[in-house]
Amino acid sequence: MTMSDRVLAGWRARMTRARARREAAASVDTFSWAMPEDERPVSQSLPTLAEQEKFRFAGMALIAVGAILLGFAVQFVGVSQISYARDQQLSLQDFRYQLANATAPVGQTGPDGKLLPLGTPVAVIDVPAIGMSEVVLEGTTSDITKSGPGHRRDTPLPGQVGASVVFGRQAAFGAPFASISRLAVGDSITATTGQGVAEYTVTDVRYTGDPVPEGLVAGEGRLTLVSGAGIPFIPDSIVRVDARLSTPAQPTPDRVLTYAAISESETAMTGNGTAWPFILLALILLFVAAGLFTLSRRFWGTWQTWIVAVPVLVAVGLFAAQQVASVLPNLM
Repeated sequence: MTMSDRVLAGWRARMTRARARREAAASVDTFSWAMPEDERPVSQSLPTLAEQEKFRFAGMALIAVGAILLGFAVQFVGVSQISYARDQQLSLQDFRYQLANATAPVGQTGPDGKLLPLGTPVAVIDVPAIGMSEVVLEGTTSDITKSGPGHRRDTPLPGQVGASVVFGRQAAFGAPFASISRLAVGDSITATTGQGVAEYTVTDVRYTGDPVPEGLVAGEGRLTLVSGAGIPFIPDSIVRVDARLSTPAQPTPDRVLTYAAISESETAMTGNGTAWPFILLALILLFVAAGLFTLSRRFWGTWQTWIVAVPVLVAVGLFAAQQVASVLPNLM
């Protein structure tokens, strides 16, 4: 046998082995259903996944769960902090412009006589003892407190006669009120509004179940900062910091909204229940995407699939985390 014959024979043998491997692989249906060993008619009519497919779908589920967890980590550690800082900067610029033009709100309604839109900047609160300086927005829903502390709409603005209440998050989205429990009696709080600068002195730091402060007398003002207390993201109490107005109180415009007009979503420790359908949609998208990428690994390739899959799964997981953040209570 000549050299060329031996080479040709070797090439034919390799081709034969390769063809045999392809035929063996093709004979195994990757997504075939294995009939259960139980011979009862009911069992025979309900096919079960083959052992290989059980591991494949388990891996797909783990990928989806991992994407959700990664989305949560990116959302709460990175994106939420960046978005909070951006929202605060924009709100501060807006509020400074209004102060310079004497158009900053001083009551529940604006110059047009309509209720202030939710998210309108209404004050800047400075607490030197804990290094806090935050723009306060109108409204206390979970969506509002993602951008900054929220002023409860049925209470007067800081600096005015009466008890003003401001909600702030303990852990997520900048965690502006994470340290208010460290305040001590005698610490000062400054509030800047469209009526000027008001000075407050802390009189009490109380938790759920503690006695409430005494009622105000005519002409007095009080500011109460409210947030979650306990382990971040799983608070077991509510902390309230009461501060007495130590500068002359500003006039308080007539109030249009009262306690009865405030929705449940604006009370302490409540979230945005309308986000649940979007959470369900995000979960469906995650599992559908994971299934498609599992198929693409077979027909396209592992590395090509991962290059496309990772950004998509993280993006969907991030969307799910954003919706969950809206469901979280407004003080977390």
